[in-house]
Amino acid sequence: MTARILLAAGVIALMAGPALAQQAPVQGYGEKDKDKTLVQEQAEKDAERAYKRSLGNVPDKAPVDPWGSARNTEAPKPVAKAAAKTAPAKSKSGSAPH
Repeated sequence: MTARILLAAGVIALMAGPALAQQAPVQGYGEKDKDKTLVQEQAEKDAERAYKRSLGNVPDKAPVDPWGSARNTEAPKPVAKAAAKTAPAKSKSGSAPH
């Protein structure tokens, strides 16, 4: 039983090694930034210009109400008062005709 557990732990450890090797090294706290190459600096400038150009292409629109067509935009009509006036009055005698 313990041999199976040790074997499973060993297999997991062997599979995790290559996955950890694929990660880029993380800059530690207090380390200086690495100098960027001219190609990297130019790529960042191009990306920034493209981003600013794309912001200019976005149209200015009023807020959109996606449920606007599903809701009734008219004010509710006072139906309850009109129905009460047209309903026949009940007798208060207590005996209802059957």
